[in-house]
Amino acid sequence: MPVIRHAEARRTETPNAVMTTYASPTQGSTGLALWRVDMRAGGTGPLHAMDVEQVWTLLTGSATVDLAEGPVTVAAGDTLVLPADTARQFTTADGFAAVVAGPSPAHAYNPDAVTPEGACAMAPRDAERVLPAWIA
Repeated sequence: MPVIRHAEARRTETPNAVMTTYASPTQGSTGLALWRVDMRAGGTGPLHAMDVEQVWTLLTGSATVDLAEGPVTVAAGDTLVLPADTARQFTTADGFAAVVAGPSPAHAYNPDAVTPEGACAMAPRDAERVLPAWIA
């Protein structure tokens, strides 16, 4: 049974947040990713969707998540279950920390990209999908 020591947690910094990977297919797990997101005060993440379900639990702070059905505000202790292919954008006034879990591989894509002519209407509308480093 693998043990991933605190010192072995992988950190990935983006312009929007710092992700700390606790487990992923390249770090002790075969099909599940578990990571922490720390977003600074005043942060706004990119509009994106994931092709898998994810579960977010806020540890500190609060965030507004813009979803197709409208904005949802979550605070420390709240858990947000985001189904696969749900467009979302996180913003925070005061910053937040969250732990996130979901199957891996998981790919992010732009839900506003134009569907190529003749593509299946149910397929993601972006030809490019990205496997985020903290999920790999």
